[in-house]
Amino acid sequence: MAAASSTAPLPLDGRVALVTGGSRGIGREVSSHLAALGARVVVNYASNPAKADELVAELASRGLRAVAVRADVSDPDAVRALFDRAEEAFGSPPHVVVACAGILDPKYPALADTAVEDFDATFAVNTRGKFLVCREAARRIPPHSGGRIVAFSSTTVAALPPGYGAYVASNAAVEAMTRILAKEVAAKGITANVVAPGPVRTELFLAGKDEAFIERVAKNSMGRIAETTDIAPVVAFLASDASSWVNGQVIRVNGGVA
Repeated sequence: MAAASSTAPLPLDGRVALVTGGSRGIGREVSSHLAALGARVVVNYASNPAKADELVAELASRGLRAVAVRADVSDPDAVRALFDRAEEAFGSPPHVVVACAGILDPKYPALADTAVEDFDATFAVNTRGKFLVCREAARRIPPHSGGRIVAFSSTTVAALPPGYGAYVASNAAVEAMTRILAKEVAAKGITANVVAPGPVRTELFLAGKDEAFIERVAKNSMGRIAETTDIAPVVAFLASDASSWVNGQVIRVNGGVA
Protein backbone atom coordinates (compact mmCIF):
# COMPACT_ATOMS: atom_id res chain seq x y z
CA MET A 1 0.00 0.00 0.00
CA ALA A 2 1.46 3.34 -1.05
CA ALA A 3 2.22 5.85 1.66
CA ALA A 4 0.10 8.98 1.72
CA SER A 5 1.73 11.97 0.08
CA SER A 6 3.25 14.49 2.45
CA THR A 7 3.53 17.19 -0.22
CA ALA A 8 -0.06 18.43 -0.24
CA PRO A 9 -0.17 22.17 -0.99
CA LEU A 10 -0.53 24.55 1.91
CA PRO A 11 -3.85 26.45 2.12
CA LEU A 12 -2.41 29.75 0.87
CA ASP A 13 0.16 28.43 -1.62
CA GLY A 14 0.47 30.73 -4.62
CA ARG A 15 -1.19 33.68 -2.94
CA VAL A 16 0.22 37.05 -1.99
CA ALA A 17 -0.91 38.50 1.34
CA LEU A 18 -0.49 42.14 2.36
CA VAL A 19 -0.74 42.95 6.07
CA THR A 20 -0.79 46.56 7.21
CA GLY A 21 0.66 47.10 10.66
CA GLY A 22 2.23 43.73 9.97
CA SER A 23 5.45 44.04 11.95
CA ARG A 24 4.14 44.38 15.50
CA GLY A 25 1.43 43.08 17.80
CA ILE A 26 -1.44 41.19 16.22
CA GLY A 27 -0.28 42.15 12.72
CA ARG A 28 3.07 40.49 13.29
CA GLU A 29 1.45 37.21 14.31
CA VAL A 30 -0.92 37.43 11.32
CA SER A 31 2.01 37.96 8.95
CA SER A 32 3.86 34.98 10.40
CA HIS A 33 0.79 32.74 10.38
CA LEU A 34 -0.16 33.50 6.78
CA ALA A 35 3.44 32.90 5.68
CA ALA A 36 3.42 29.52 7.45
CA LEU A 37 0.31 28.61 5.44
CA GLY A 38 2.15 29.25 2.18
CA ALA A 39 1.43 32.90 1.41
CA ARG A 40 4.10 35.29 0.22
CA VAL A 41 3.69 38.15 2.65
CA VAL A 42 4.12 41.90 2.35
CA VAL A 43 4.78 43.21 5.86
CA ASN A 44 3.74 46.84 6.01
CA TYR A 45 5.10 49.09 8.75
CA ALA A 46 4.89 52.80 9.50
CA SER A 47 7.95 53.82 11.50
CA ASN A 48 10.10 50.95 12.80
CA PRO A 49 12.09 49.26 10.02
CA ALA A 50 14.10 47.19 12.51
CA LYS A 51 11.02 45.29 13.68
CA ALA A 52 9.85 44.66 10.14
CA ASP A 53 13.26 43.55 8.91
CA GLU A 54 13.63 41.29 11.95
CA LEU A 55 10.36 39.55 11.09
CA VAL A 56 11.25 39.14 7.41
CA ALA A 57 14.62 37.64 8.40
CA GLU A 58 12.96 35.29 10.88
CA LEU A 59 10.51 34.08 8.23
CA ALA A 60 13.33 33.63 5.72
CA SER A 61 15.18 31.45 8.22
CA ARG A 62 12.15 29.14 8.10
CA GLY A 63 12.13 29.08 4.31
CA LEU A 64 9.19 31.48 4.08
CA ARG A 65 8.96 34.48 1.76
CA ALA A 66 8.22 38.00 2.90
CA VAL A 67 9.24 41.59 2.22
CA ALA A 68 8.95 44.66 4.44
CA VAL A 69 7.45 47.83 2.94
CA ARG A 70 7.14 51.15 4.70
CA ALA A 71 3.94 53.12 4.07
CA ASP A 72 1.69 55.56 5.90
CA VAL A 73 -1.76 54.04 5.43
CA SER A 74 -3.43 57.43 5.83
CA ASP A 75 -1.69 58.68 2.65
CA PRO A 76 -3.41 57.58 -0.60
CA ASP A 77 -0.21 57.86 -2.64
CA ALA A 78 1.67 55.74 -0.10
CA VAL A 79 -1.07 53.09 -0.14
CA ARG A 80 -0.96 52.89 -3.93
CA ALA A 81 2.81 52.58 -3.78
CA LEU A 82 2.47 49.83 -1.16
CA PHE A 83 0.34 47.75 -3.51
CA ASP A 84 2.73 48.49 -6.39
CA ARG A 85 5.63 47.25 -4.29
CA ALA A 86 3.75 44.06 -3.43
CA GLU A 87 3.23 43.33 -7.10
CA GLU A 88 6.85 44.10 -7.93
CA ALA A 89 8.11 41.83 -5.16
CA PHE A 90 6.02 38.79 -5.99
CA GLY A 91 4.83 39.27 -9.58
CA SER A 92 1.17 39.42 -8.59
CA PRO A 93 -1.27 41.80 -6.98
CA PRO A 94 -2.25 40.76 -3.46
CA HIS A 95 -4.93 38.09 -3.16
CA VAL A 96 -5.34 38.61 0.60
CA VAL A 97 -5.34 42.06 2.20
CA VAL A 98 -5.44 42.42 5.98
CA ALA A 99 -6.00 45.99 7.19
CA CYS A 100 -4.63 45.70 10.71
CA ALA A 101 -2.83 49.01 11.35
CA GLY A 102 -4.45 50.97 14.15
CA ILE A 103 -3.76 53.32 17.03
CA LEU A 104 -5.29 54.00 20.45
CA ASP A 105 -4.93 57.04 22.68
CA PRO A 106 -3.30 55.68 25.88
CA LYS A 107 -4.71 58.59 27.90
CA TYR A 108 -8.24 57.13 27.54
CA PRO A 109 -9.86 60.56 27.80
CA ALA A 110 -13.55 61.18 28.30
CA LEU A 111 -15.16 62.59 25.18
CA ALA A 112 -15.29 66.03 26.84
CA ASP A 113 -11.52 65.87 27.32
CA THR A 114 -10.59 64.52 23.89
CA ALA A 115 -8.39 66.89 21.91
CA VAL A 116 -9.36 67.50 18.31
CA GLU A 117 -5.82 66.62 17.27
CA ASP A 118 -6.07 63.22 18.99
CA PHE A 119 -9.50 62.58 17.48
CA ASP A 120 -8.17 63.39 14.00
CA ALA A 121 -5.07 61.23 14.48
CA THR A 122 -7.22 58.27 15.54
CA PHE A 123 -9.49 58.56 12.51
CA ALA A 124 -6.56 59.15 10.16
CA VAL A 125 -5.14 55.69 10.84
CA ASN A 126 -8.06 53.62 12.05
CA THR A 127 -10.72 54.80 9.61
CA ARG A 128 -9.13 56.70 6.73
CA GLY A 129 -6.24 54.22 6.65
CA LYS A 130 -8.53 51.21 6.44
CA PHE A 131 -10.71 52.97 3.87
CA LEU A 132 -7.70 53.61 1.64
CA VAL A 133 -6.34 50.07 2.04
CA CYS A 134 -9.73 48.45 1.46
CA ARG A 135 -10.41 50.69 -1.51
CA GLU A 136 -7.11 49.75 -3.11
CA ALA A 137 -7.74 46.08 -2.33
CA ALA A 138 -11.13 46.22 -4.04
CA ARG A 139 -9.46 47.71 -7.12
CA ARG A 140 -6.40 45.46 -7.24
CA ILE A 141 -7.33 41.96 -6.04
CA PRO A 142 -7.80 39.83 -9.17
CA PRO A 143 -11.43 38.73 -9.63
CA HIS A 144 -12.23 35.08 -8.90
CA SER A 145 -8.77 34.46 -7.43
CA GLY A 146 -9.84 33.56 -3.90
CA GLY A 147 -9.61 37.22 -2.97
CA ARG A 148 -10.06 38.11 0.68
CA ILE A 149 -10.24 41.44 2.51
CA VAL A 150 -10.02 41.36 6.31
CA ALA A 151 -10.33 44.64 8.22
CA PHE A 152 -9.67 44.97 11.93
CA SER A 153 -12.04 46.61 14.38
CA SER A 154 -12.41 46.10 18.13
CA THR A 155 -14.79 44.48 20.59
CA THR A 156 -15.03 47.92 22.23
CA VAL A 157 -17.52 48.79 19.47
CA ALA A 158 -19.95 46.42 21.19
CA ALA A 159 -18.81 47.04 24.79
CA LEU A 160 -18.72 50.88 24.58
CA PRO A 161 -16.34 51.50 27.51
CA PRO A 162 -15.89 55.07 28.78
CA GLY A 163 -12.64 56.67 27.67
CA TYR A 164 -12.74 55.08 24.21
CA GLY A 165 -15.03 57.54 22.39
CA ALA A 166 -12.84 58.35 19.39
CA TYR A 167 -11.41 54.84 19.19
CA VAL A 168 -14.83 53.17 19.22
CA ALA A 169 -16.24 55.62 16.70
CA SER A 170 -13.30 55.09 14.34
CA ASN A 171 -13.79 51.32 14.45
CA ALA A 172 -17.58 51.42 14.20
CA ALA A 173 -17.12 53.24 10.89
CA VAL A 174 -14.82 50.45 9.70
CA GLU A 175 -17.39 47.79 10.54
CA ALA A 176 -20.14 49.57 8.60
CA MET A 177 -17.87 50.33 5.65
CA THR A 178 -16.60 46.76 5.36
CA ARG A 179 -20.08 45.25 5.44
CA ILE A 180 -21.04 47.47 2.52
CA LEU A 181 -17.79 46.64 0.72
CA ALA A 182 -18.63 42.94 1.06
CA LYS A 183 -21.75 43.48 -1.06
CA GLU A 184 -19.85 45.51 -3.63
CA VAL A 185 -17.07 42.97 -4.26
CA ALA A 186 -19.10 39.77 -3.94
CA ALA A 187 -19.76 39.50 -7.69
CA LYS A 188 -15.98 39.31 -8.24
CA GLY A 189 -15.69 36.33 -5.89
CA ILE A 190 -14.02 38.47 -3.22
CA THR A 191 -15.09 38.45 0.41
CA ALA A 192 -14.73 41.23 2.97
CA ASN A 193 -15.03 40.61 6.69
CA VAL A 194 -14.08 42.20 10.00
CA VAL A 195 -12.14 40.71 12.91
CA ALA A 196 -12.86 42.56 16.14
CA PRO A 197 -10.59 41.30 18.94
CA GLY A 198 -11.18 41.81 22.61
CA PRO A 199 -8.27 42.52 24.97
CA VAL A 200 -5.01 41.12 23.54
CA ARG A 201 -1.62 41.22 25.23
CA THR A 202 0.05 43.76 22.93
CA GLU A 203 1.78 47.10 23.41
CA LEU A 204 -1.35 48.82 22.09
CA PHE A 205 -3.63 47.25 24.70
CA LEU A 206 -1.24 47.39 27.66
CA ALA A 207 -0.30 51.07 27.25
CA GLY A 208 -1.62 53.17 30.13
CA LYS A 209 -3.17 50.24 32.03
CA ASP A 210 -2.16 48.95 35.45
CA GLU A 211 -2.14 45.31 36.54
CA ALA A 212 -5.35 45.68 38.56
CA PHE A 213 -7.23 46.80 35.45
CA ILE A 214 -5.81 43.92 33.42
CA GLU A 215 -6.87 41.42 36.10
CA ARG A 216 -10.43 42.79 36.07
CA VAL A 217 -10.59 42.44 32.30
CA ALA A 218 -9.20 38.91 32.44
CA LYS A 219 -11.98 37.81 34.78
CA ASN A 220 -14.53 38.74 32.10
CA SER A 221 -12.85 36.81 29.28
CA MET A 222 -12.22 33.17 30.20
CA GLY A 223 -9.81 34.14 32.96
CA ARG A 224 -7.02 35.57 30.85
CA ILE A 225 -6.04 38.21 28.33
CA ALA A 226 -5.81 36.89 24.78
CA GLU A 227 -2.48 36.35 23.05
CA THR A 228 -1.87 37.29 19.45
CA THR A 229 -1.87 33.57 18.66
CA ASP A 230 -5.58 33.51 19.59
CA ILE A 231 -6.39 36.01 16.84
CA ALA A 232 -4.22 35.06 13.86
CA PRO A 233 -5.91 31.70 13.13
CA VAL A 234 -9.26 33.46 12.72
CA VAL A 235 -7.70 35.77 10.14
CA ALA A 236 -6.13 32.74 8.44
CA PHE A 237 -9.54 31.08 8.20
CA LEU A 238 -11.04 34.20 6.61
CA ALA A 239 -8.09 34.29 4.17
CA SER A 240 -8.60 30.68 3.09
CA ASP A 241 -10.93 28.85 0.72
CA ALA A 242 -12.71 27.41 3.76
CA SER A 243 -14.34 30.82 4.34
CA SER A 244 -15.67 31.29 0.80
CA TRP A 245 -19.27 31.56 2.04
CA VAL A 246 -18.45 33.95 4.90
CA ASN A 247 -18.94 37.52 3.74
CA GLY A 248 -19.85 40.82 5.37
CA GLN A 249 -19.43 39.49 8.89
CA VAL A 250 -18.00 41.04 12.05
CA ILE A 251 -16.32 38.32 14.13
CA ARG A 252 -15.71 39.33 17.74
CA VAL A 253 -12.75 37.24 18.87
CA ASN A 254 -12.88 38.05 22.55
CA GLY A 255 -13.28 35.01 24.79
CA GLY A 256 -16.82 36.08 25.63
CA VAL A 257 -15.84 39.40 27.19
CA ALA A 258 -18.89 41.55 27.87
